[in-house]
Amino acid sequence: MPLLSDEQKLEKRIISRFNKAVYDYNLIEDNDKILIGLSGGKDSLCLVELLGRRQRIKSPSFSIVALHIRMENIRYESDVSYLQEFCECWGAKFYTVTTGFDYSTTDRKPACFLCSWNRRKQLFSMAQQLGCNKIALGHHRDDIIHTTMMNLFFQGCFSTMPVRLRMRKMPLSIVRPLCLEDETDLRDYAVLRNYMRQVKLCPYETSTYRNDMRGIFKQVERMSAEARYSVWKALEKENKLVEE
Repeated sequence: MPLLSDEQKLEKRIISRFNKAVYDYNLIEDNDKILIGLSGGKDSLCLVELLGRRQRIKSPSFSIVALHIRMENIRYESDVSYLQEFCECWGAKFYTVTTGFDYSTTDRKPACFLCSWNRRKQLFSMAQQLGCNKIALGHHRDDIIHTTMMNLFFQGCFSTMPVRLRMRKMPLSIVRPLCLEDETDLRDYAVLRNYMRQVKLCPYETSTYRNDMRGIFKQVERMSAEARYSVWKALEKENKLVEE
């Protein structure tokens, strides 16, 4: 048997972890219609590709659509024509909406909170308009671990972004099929697959607590190479990854 190249090993690892997440956490079921939150970054592009690949297998049988949300007052953007072509290539109908928020009526809440809240509002609204029962987001394992740290240090609670979350006030579930992927692998995969980079990055991207946590966790991993697996095991043990 010929040896696999580094690129082939990476692709195999990405797909294997995606399939494991789908199976272990029961993220996709027959007749699902899934709305993908497509920011245009490497993670959401990879999510579209992997769900598109899985959709072709037809077991389980499900359909996907993708929504790209543009913010009027946050200066970052992606090439919309590229996103549409990319989605169509992987069997996902593409939609885009534009929204924004008014700083003067928000009690001075951080821009990142307001941006996220308004995006979620648009995702939930469009999902229901299109008859979707699930929303897929491109958060990977590092995102989930960093959120755990932020909640612990700043909120005083051991919790995170669940891998599967059933909404209580609407007939929707949020799923995170990239939950077992490492960010370094996704970054390398984006280069391998030649994903187009975003035209303008978010101006707040490097000035958030989340970015600080990324640096802190890198230091933790230098002390313990198994740190990410230990945190994940703790989240599973305390049933923090699935909320019904």
